Amino acid sequence: MRIKDFNSYGALNLSEGLNYHLKENISLLESVYRIESDAWLDIINEARQLWIENKIDLEFDDVFLISTDAGQKATFEGREVLLDIPFEINELYEAEYQGRKVNLNKPFRTPNAPRKFAVYTKNDKGKIVMVRFGQPGMRIRNDDPARSRSFRARHRCSDPGPKWKARYWSCNVARYGKLLGIKSKNPW
Repeated sequence: MRIKDFNSYGALNLSEGLNYHLKENISLLESVYRIESDAWLDIINEARQLWIENKIDLEFDDVFLISTDAGQKATFEGREVLLDIPFEINELYEAEYQGRKVNLNKPFRTPNAPRKFAVYTKNDKGKIVMVRFGQPGMRIRNDDPARSRSFRARHRCSDPGPKWKARYWSCNVARYGKLLGIKSKNPW
């Protein structure tokens, strides 16, 4: 991430967080703020606006991130909600699957299972389902831009589909890198 016209740097009136990210050349995905925190969402919105106004250059990964609905809000049932998280917090994380309490939308590793990862989420009918994804024995090698482009094209990640499908989670696995023990910080 960098400023296009460095002479106008002082006139941009950047927030402290975005200013720090620009000076230290830190990607939005490697943010110093917790992902999906208010501070992180503010930086995403600020970077999105500056990129739209053609005042900053962004790396491919950051352009992908700001092209999502992260940080954008809309009104749902009379309340303002984040577009990428349109659920109440208590509904988002607590659910019951086959008689036991589970966390929704938090992927986890599945040792000795037919797939590498799994996640509990709600399907289109509101039922809690387990979605398994990822090929066991295969490494996530998204550090190579050519491999990333190939994966994104092969899995149609520009339109990953609903959360109750494995393709959605495969395309967004890097968002949960720390949770899943993935070393690479690059998105697909």
